[in-house]
Amino acid sequence: MLKVAFSPIYRYELPQGHRFPMIKYDLLAQQLIYEGCLEEENFFQPQPIAEEWILRTHSKDYWDALKEQTISAKAARKIGFPMSEKLVQRSKVIAQGTIDCCLAAQEYGVSLNIAGGTHHAYASHGEGFCLLNDFAIAANYLLDQGLAQQILIVDLDVHQGNGSAKIFENEPRVFTFSMHAAANYPFRKERSDLDIALPDLMDDGPYLQVLADCLPALLESLRPDMVLYLSGVDVLASDKLGRLGLSLNACAQRDQFVFSCCQKAGVPVAVSMGGGYSPQLRYIIEAHANTYRMAQKIYS
Repeated sequence: MLKVAFSPIYRYELPQGHRFPMIKYDLLAQQLIYEGCLEEENFFQPQPIAEEWILRTHSKDYWDALKEQTISAKAARKIGFPMSEKLVQRSKVIAQGTIDCCLAAQEYGVSLNIAGGTHHAYASHGEGFCLLNDFAIAANYLLDQGLAQQILIVDLDVHQGNGSAKIFENEPRVFTFSMHAAANYPFRKERSDLDIALPDLMDDGPYLQVLADCLPALLESLRPDMVLYLSGVDVLASDKLGRLGLSLNACAQRDQFVFSCCQKAGVPVAVSMGGGYSPQLRYIIEAHANTYRMAQKIYS
């Protein structure tokens, strides 16, 4: 049973012309049901996360500023969304959804969150459309609950997972692997446990070869109890905020390879969607839908 976290709160109303395609969450869920990849019973609706798990990862000052809506205008601009209580509630639901996906993945092998992948959120501030770092919160939850001893974050968004790298820089039980465009945001990178910075316009074959050269070896050497996979589709050549050159087919092959490697290694994998900013919304939906199709193909 493929378990998928989704809530109507994932779609947050933004000003007209905002570059974040918030409508994609509703459309992706609808597309997966329409084509028969998923049924209603595959979906579950996560609840807001308990405050104690937010404070395990994020500073009290930052969290208080979010929940009390006292965050500065400068800090809000760095995040990139108009602030509101609903936005904070949305972030709480997304974070719990990723925890729930980790638990479901331990039972079924894989589970996916329609939203999430908020890897630019640091312990004490947010940026790049990220308030709370769902992977960091989920990883700390698993460690604290004794549900994992070693976690591997596989971040294949086009942007480096700077917040995750910084949060876990002194935590050997969480290995951060980020494969991203070298010249893209964030322009001041953090140091992940493994960073692979890719040249502009790298296309299908070279990209997939780089991934094939490192992921199986990481799984073999680390032997993680859980993989947290950020399957951003801003690696597409059509993406207006990306700098790589992947086709839709190669992006799907990437997802299939990650799932196949994790299944072969016997490691559960929880997935968050990450970014996607192609001008044509249909490319974003198709690329994200491919992630679910590949999960069904490998794990059914």
